[in-house]
Amino acid sequence: MQLTLNDEQRILAGTATSFAKGSGGVARMRALRDGGGKQAYDKNVLAQMADLGFTSIAFEERDGGLGLGLASLVIVTEALGRVLAPEPLIPSLALAAQAVALGGSDALRARVLGPALAGTSVLALAQSERGSRYDLSAVALKAERSQDGFVLGGDKIHVWGGFGADGYIVSARTSGKPREPKGITLFYVPADAPGVSAVAEVRVDAQNAASVRFANVAVQAADMIGAEGEGLPILERATERATVALCGEMLGGMSEAFERTVTYLKERKQFGVLIGTFQALKHRAAKLYVEIELARSAVMAAARALDEQTEDASALVSLAKARVSDAYCLVANEAVQMHGGIGMTDEHEIGFFMKRARAAELTFGDSAYHRDRYAKLQGY
Repeated sequence: MQLTLNDEQRILAGTATSFAKGSGGVARMRALRDGGGKQAYDKNVLAQMADLGFTSIAFEERDGGLGLGLASLVIVTEALGRVLAPEPLIPSLALAAQAVALGGSDALRARVLGPALAGTSVLALAQSERGSRYDLSAVALKAERSQDGFVLGGDKIHVWGGFGADGYIVSARTSGKPREPKGITLFYVPADAPGVSAVAEVRVDAQNAASVRFANVAVQAADMIGAEGEGLPILERATERATVALCGEMLGGMSEAFERTVTYLKERKQFGVLIGTFQALKHRAAKLYVEIELARSAVMAAARALDEQTEDASALVSLAKARVSDAYCLVANEAVQMHGGIGMTDEHEIGFFMKRARAAELTFGDSAYHRDRYAKLQGY
């Protein structure tokens, strides 16, 4: 399996890095957070990403995509992770839109994916419910048959990118009980449909999220994604793809936090001596470097495995998420500590990486969950 970038990917990496740096950096994320707006991102920046082709990378040409795969998308999310870009590239394109691409009819894909890939429409996956944790089958929201289709009733929480979204991909139960794999059906629901309401959630990392209520929301059979009661496999595949895209973002965040810390170690003096010359700090920095490189290899392996649809792809996804979650939290913790008292202040940017590490670790399953999943997939 190739674990190095080809010429095309190196060009993409350069473009993504230049865009991320030119978009305003971490300071832009701070300004959006402090501005009081609940949307927490800039739709104009998302449109610029679409103009550069970032939103189309992982989609097939039949849907208007570039067909470059996850291995290329990870390059972009890594660059965006370095500046903590808040735009919903992952929740809208790598997660919700992927579910439509994987299971939607030709008509639904044409209607929904076109605006999403163009950056003019934002999608969000409404999956999590109270008590569901990381179990994708823990769906209680009901979808009852009506004369024209279905009627949805229930609540979803922690909908990433869900506040101000233009449409939702909703997991609903058409039969069975919560945590049963059969009976889950996916629907596309426009955000302006009667009975849909969203309330913004406040997150430690200042990312956009919402609790969404579906109160007797009527949907047509044409808005169903995949076959009735067979939505779980689509949900699992879309979540795996989004997990790898998130791992790329986390890789970028930890790399940036590490590089900022090394720079600080080379500038900060104590007792007239650069703290970077202290042996204990050298050893800690070396450990962080090793953890980052191991995480990088795991992420690249998982992305390429999903692109090539290898038998061990799911296991490699869990391996990557477990290692990246541990590494990002470790790097962020050490970065704050090595910066000393200034690292604990909101005025300094290093603390934002620790907050993002904590939230990202819990998204799509923390390290403990994925170690357990990896073991089960390996037959233990």
